[in-house]
Amino acid sequence: MKKILLLALVVMIGASFTQIDKKEKVTDQAATINWMTLEQAVAAQKKKPKKIMMDAYTDWCSPCKMLDANTFKNADVVKYVNANFYAVKFDAEGNESINFKGKTYTNPNYDPAKDKQRNSAHQLATYFKVSAYPTILFLDEEANTLSPVKGYMTPQQLEVYLTLFATNDYKEVKTTEEWTEYQKNFKYTFK
Repeated sequence: MKKILLLALVVMIGASFTQIDKKEKVTDQAATINWMTLEQAVAAQKKKPKKIMMDAYTDWCSPCKMLDANTFKNADVVKYVNANFYAVKFDAEGNESINFKGKTYTNPNYDPAKDKQRNSAHQLATYFKVSAYPTILFLDEEANTLSPVKGYMTPQQLEVYLTLFATNDYKEVKTTEEWTEYQKNFKYTFK
């Protein structure tokens, strides 16, 4: 009798984990940020002004992969980013040619033999002063740099920055003390 109860308990626990796993997979499939190139985002701004959130990443960067897998798949992040920003993915050590503000940026020192590992910095990464990966860059409605935010962030950590820039609160936060106060009073809603 004990063996039957134990077996039933194991089956029930296994079934519940399977259900949780299925729910997470469905959430992941449904939660997709509408990524675009920088050129597409700047063109979209001309039709419908919105700020740009640009993810400067590299293929070899583990925290970049965590940001993609955890934060950028979070349903609250996806919904907020898609509603308030044009989202751009930018390989900061990649080999693509990017036209931005009348200039073409490339990676002249790119080494194809080092694809998927550390490579030279893209000229656009240098323009934006990207010095760590990942870096999330926020640009205003005219594609002017507002601020870079370096490092991996959870959905809750990213929420404060998304809100700061989407609502234009950044215009009122000018000192370290004001930023500390802003964070202290911020009402987090992302799960």
